[in-house]
Amino acid sequence: MQKIISAGMVVTTLLLAGCSTGNQLSSSGQSVRFVEQQPGSECRLLGTATGEQSNWLSGQDGEEGGSMRSAANALRNQAAAMGGNVLYGVTTPTQSMLSSFVPTATKMVGQVYKCPN
Repeated sequence: MQKIISAGMVVTTLLLAGCSTGNQLSSSGQSVRFVEQQPGSECRLLGTATGEQSNWLSGQDGEEGGSMRSAANALRNQAAAMGGNVLYGVTTPTQSMLSSFVPTATKMVGQVYKCPN
């Protein structure tokens, strides 16, 4: 019985720890920047990246800014993993009616470019 309780506590602790922390910006993600103007011909389009922060446990009462920042960190990390250093046309898909009742994930989507430094 004691082993079952201990195992349940470990699983619960890991779950809460994993959900309570946001996406941390990696060292390679730090070199990715957001731009408002479409990159020029000297840059190469690599594809589209998505950054996401789950809001399931934090619910609607969580910090919106923190959730957006965490999604942006995930987006920058993914762009860096793709070999990019610039994000353009970043959007946050619109909230659905469901998000008014159920905490949904915060998402950011953008085009990833590799530009000369």
